[in-house]
Amino acid sequence: MPMPEIKICGLTTPGTLDAALAAGADWVGFVRFARSPRHVALEEARRLSAQAKGRAGRVVLLVDADDEAVAAAVEAIGPDLIQLHGRETPGRVAAIRAATGRPVMKALGIAGRDDLAAIAAYAGHADRLLLDAKAPPGAVLPGGNGVSFEWDILAGAALPADTMLSGGLAPGNVAEAIARTGLTAVDVSSGVESAPGVKDPDRIAAFVAAARGTTPR
Repeated sequence: MPMPEIKICGLTTPGTLDAALAAGADWVGFVRFARSPRHVALEEARRLSAQAKGRAGRVVLLVDADDEAVAAAVEAIGPDLIQLHGRETPGRVAAIRAATGRPVMKALGIAGRDDLAAIAAYAGHADRLLLDAKAPPGAVLPGGNGVSFEWDILAGAALPADTMLSGGLAPGNVAEAIARTGLTAVDVSSGVESAPGVKDPDRIAAFVAAARGTTPR
C-alpha cells in the first residue's frame, strides 16, 4: 500500500502550521467559515499560505460560499486545492472549478450506506472527494465535530482514486481507519487539538507518525 497522504486542517497560527509541516503533512488546510473556531481572517490566511508555499499543498475550506467569497479566498490564499464542505450541488462544484481554475475537493457527509449514493453524482465534477462523518443533528459545523462513521460500509464501494477519509480520526485510530477502508488519504482537524480550534503540535506529530507507521519526528 502506498504511503498515505495526510491533511492537517484548521490551522490558525504560524507555530502550529510549522508543526504540521515539520511532521511531514502533505496538505495544510485553512478554514474560511466564520462560525468555526478554526476560521482565519483573509490577511492571516494569506500569511499562513505564504509560510506553507512550496512545503505542502495549501487548501482553503469554504462552506456554501458565494462567488465573491470564493474569489476573495482564492486571491488571498492562492490555494492548490479548494475544499467545499457545505451543501454545494454538483453544478456548483463544477462552476467554482471552472471560475477559479483550481482543483476542487467536495466533502460528502456519510452516516450510512445510503449516503454513498452521492459519490456518483459528484465524481464527475470534483477532482477529489472527501468522505466525512455527517454532522450530528443540531451541530453548528458541517465538519470538525470529532465524530466518525462506520468505516466498514465502504467495503465494496466504488470509490474514485484519491478519495480522502475524515471524521473522528485521531492518533489512536488513524492506522486502523486506513487498514479497514483501504483509503490512502486522511484528513484530521479536531483529533489533533487540545481544545476546539487549538492545534497541539505533539498530537499532530503523533497523528502523522501513526498514519505512516513511523515514530514522531
